[in-house]
Amino acid sequence: MYAIVENGSKQYKAEVGKTIKFEKLAGNVGDKVEFNAIMISDENGIKVCDEAKGFKVVGEITAQGKDKKIIVFKYKAKKNERKKQGHRQPFTAIKVLEIAAK
Repeated sequence: MYAIVENGSKQYKAEVGKTIKFEKLAGNVGDKVEFNAIMISDENGIKVCDEAKGFKVVGEITAQGKDKKIIVFKYKAKKNERKKQGHRQPFTAIKVLEIAAK
């Protein structure tokens, strides 16, 4: 059984026992969070729209951190303009505890 959840403008596949890296969420390590499911897949088939609104995904925050650094390099040819930046995206790791009906 798995569920598709939405956070911000991104969708994530959630399975019980798996860890998902979401974009930064408010909360401390050990806090419980809930997400509304937009799709559910189980042994009975796939549920979407109104059928899926009756389900929620419950997880626990396991870590707050930053991803690996990526390098952003911008330049304009023949103009001697160069700009080098690094970026580390903050994330929240969540372990899915259960997918249940509301």
